[in-house]
Amino acid sequence: MKSKKSRFFVAVLTFGLIAGLALPALAQNEVKEKPRMYTYVALWELPRAQWNGWAKSEAEDNSILQGAMANGTLVSYGDDTNLVHQPDQPTHDDWFQSMSMAGLMNTLEQFYKSGRAATPMQESATKHWDDIYVSRYYNWKPGSVKDGYSYGSSYKLKDDAPNDAVDILAKAIVPQMEKMLSAGVISEYEIDTAAVHTDSPGTFWIFWIAPNADALDKTSANLRDALKANPLIAPAFDSMVDFKPHRDYLTRTNATYK
Repeated sequence: MKSKKSRFFVAVLTFGLIAGLALPALAQNEVKEKPRMYTYVALWELPRAQWNGWAKSEAEDNSILQGAMANGTLVSYGDDTNLVHQPDQPTHDDWFQSMSMAGLMNTLEQFYKSGRAATPMQESATKHWDDIYVSRYYNWKPGSVKDGYSYGSSYKLKDDAPNDAVDILAKAIVPQMEKMLSAGVISEYEIDTAAVHTDSPGTFWIFWIAPNADALDKTSANLRDALKANPLIAPAFDSMVDFKPHRDYLTRTNATYK
């Protein structure tokens, strides 16, 4: 997802894209990191009997989130419903994003003060955890996505990967994402690392949002075309990433971006 163990997603697509790009091609792409963007994600494993009530609960949270975005504290917020269920994994998550850690904490404080941090829906969860991410590579189209799809992949860097491995790989990932964003195929993308390490260091996540189901196929086709356009199989991704802990996530997503 935007659980994003899930902020819950065709791994072969992202891998095929990067593996098909040679190291010299990576160096040619002018990709610059952006100001840090922080994401707070609350993940829930809810009993099936509670699933129908999720949308109502999220709608009740939106007044806090809309206010925080209106005053500039947040740049986006949303929620996800997992579509590929696994044992002991989240069924739902909600999230919000800010250009500062203070923005996240100030918004979270509003939930605690309002009582929205301990609702009957949340108390029914059999498991709950939170994550905080930071991104330096991201972009979006302003506006809202209703019942879109989020696809994400988590990767673990090898112990001997260079310190700037994510920056190197971003040179392959970002240009393709920007093309699809400009064409309206996707509505948002980001490359995340942990801001608070609740997992082992070296994990990073790639997420993108498709506005509808057709866009999932269009994204797949675009990534295959990118692979064909770069026929040399580079050692870059394979040499830096340990694929054993790799996972993908697919969710239904509602999201609003400033």
